[in-house]
Amino acid sequence: MNLQQRIDLLVRLGEYILSDDPQWKQAKAKAGQENAWFIPEFIDLAAGNIARSFLQREILMNWAAKYEIPSVTQNPKINGIVMAGNIPLVGFHDLLAVFISGHKAHIKPSSKDEVLIKHLCDKLTGWDEEIAERIQFTGMLKGCYAYIATGSYNSSRYFDYYFGKYLHIIRRNRTSVAILTGNETNEELEKLADDVFLYFGLGCRNVTKIFVPVNYDFIPLLNAFKKYNYLADHNKYINNYDYNLALHIMNKKYYMTNGSVMLVEEASLFSPVSQLNYEFYDNEKTVVEFLRSSESIQCIVGNQHVPFGQTQSPTISDYADGVDTMKFLAGL
Repeated sequence: MNLQQRIDLLVRLGEYILSDDPQWKQAKAKAGQENAWFIPEFIDLAAGNIARSFLQREILMNWAAKYEIPSVTQNPKINGIVMAGNIPLVGFHDLLAVFISGHKAHIKPSSKDEVLIKHLCDKLTGWDEEIAERIQFTGMLKGCYAYIATGSYNSSRYFDYYFGKYLHIIRRNRTSVAILTGNETNEELEKLADDVFLYFGLGCRNVTKIFVPVNYDFIPLLNAFKKYNYLADHNKYINNYDYNLALHIMNKKYYMTNGSVMLVEEASLFSPVSQLNYEFYDNEKTVVEFLRSSESIQCIVGNQHVPFGQTQSPTISDYADGVDTMKFLAGL
């Protein structure tokens, strides 16, 4: 299978994702049944972004050309992929990179997100049986030439232990933040709401903390966030809200809320579901320097940074943790 054939298959897969095919509808419904966090709106958003931003012929051809991927990869290597499951199809980009580079993928999917990825790979295999040799699913990864693993800080210690002696990319917990000036428009604040609330805030590209100037007026922000008040109708989300609210009340901790999200002054960059941390700053430059030196930051949102509302619309070259997966694979 040469590069052009692989691109043709991926373009066809993108068209399938954007279609109303009954089998695809059934797979999405099953994924939502098995993971309550995967509501239809967020499955369609994640899959649609993949189809439109990754699986387009020109995008794939330019991506492959940038890394000088040959038409036929001689002696393709087996790459073990440990996928996360925090948002729908979050591990697809790693599979895409391995496939485009001409190597083989042995995948250990997350139990939280195996329906969608398996369905799409089965669809590829149905179109070309050679895919069965190139993409395989397994409960345990052994005998791979290289490994790409994504998980929490705790799981990364196991990844280091098992995969450290091989060529590897190991990703750990990351999150995103926003720096506000107080001069944002209502439109910008509503776009920031997308960065905070899409996928219930479970992705590494979700904003979990904001930095605001002293005497910042939170009222416009809380009003803009009402755009996602409907999430309070989701059982798992509101359970998180009620739990964290109870903790703050018992601990007599100051908080602000619009009924569906709490704003709490906290030093931590990470916040639980239904909560957004904030911190006051005097010098924006100092904040930026601190954030750029942190290994926990995926995106910084704000003026001169990632535009409001764009964190969950990564391009094909926006690599997790800033590690160039294609460069890694091209060098195997």
